Amino acid sequence: MDITRRRLVGAMAVGVSALGLPHSITGERAAAQPLDLAASATGGNRFRDVLLPQVRAALDRHAASIVQRDVVGLVDFSAPSRAARFYLLDMGEGQVISTHLVAHGKGSDPANSGWVERLSNRPGSNASCDGAFRTGQTYFGEHGRSRRLIGLDPQNDMAEPRAIVIHGAPYVDPRLAVSQGRVGRSQGCFAVGRAEIDDLLELLGEGRLLFAAR
Repeated sequence: MDITRRRLVGAMAVGVSALGLPHSITGERAAAQPLDLAASATGGNRFRDVLLPQVRAALDRHAASIVQRDVVGLVDFSAPSRAARFYLLDMGEGQVISTHLVAHGKGSDPANSGWVERLSNRPGSNASCDGAFRTGQTYFGEHGRSRRLIGLDPQNDMAEPRAIVIHGAPYVDPRLAVSQGRVGRSQGCFAVGRAEIDDLLELLGEGRLLFAAR
């Protein structure tokens, strides 16, 4: 798969997300850009010094489980839901492929502020959880085409029984991010915009790492 030729949002969108605006509001499109540029665009000692080392450590820690190491998903739950905080990373080329709006769980944000207040692995919590996930098979369910997730760490090992997946949702919409300052909340799933779900699931295929941090 030649991911560098795809017209997906790249490091320019990362800069937009740093301003608190999702990439799809501006419609900016760019080729994939080096990760060091993304780090500087986010202002980003956190991206460069915290998140990327955590991603690499997770790939090493779960080497036996993560078969495909080329493309990785990274969700930064320290950012508000109005920001494009779901990154797709090309680890081989050292590039940000795209950024996306993503919802967090209702149980993580009971006041509906747009910020993650807590994380939980408990069934019935409706909260997001962090850590390393292995992407599983796609399926068609209530939210259309979705991808299963298998939690690999103690703080997310209930992800599969809880049906924490990646799916599209109408409440993850850039217009809501502008008008309300936040997108809607999920029941703990990584919900993204319906217009983006097919491309995202294709790029973040089965057997890859999704890493969420706060």
